[in-house]
Amino acid sequence: MSLPVLHKDMSDDDINRMMSSADEASDFLKAISHPGRLMILCHLASGEKSVTELEELMSARQAAVSQQLARLRAEKLVTPRREGLIIYYSLADDRAIQILDLVYDLFCKSK
Repeated sequence: MSLPVLHKDMSDDDINRMMSSADEASDFLKAISHPGRLMILCHLASGEKSVTELEELMSARQAAVSQQLARLRAEKLVTPRREGLIIYYSLADDRAIQILDLVYDLFCKSK
């Protein structure tokens, strides 16, 4: 991995592109920075789940799960699919899997 080198001679365009990328990255990281949202993403990494399945897996109330799903949906990280009265969710952004892999390696794998 190579991070960009910031220097005083950078063009305004380069600085603006970096700032735009920093804003996007910050929004993405904020969206996954809640333990409940992170756990939802972890569960969805193995495949589509219904809201009820997520409630059971997380031992959480429907209202709490729905609130976190709403945030993830607003950030376009998950996609809902309705089948009758049941709503299923799946991951909508491959970056979530990449981040989950890294988080697993850094925080879970060695424990």
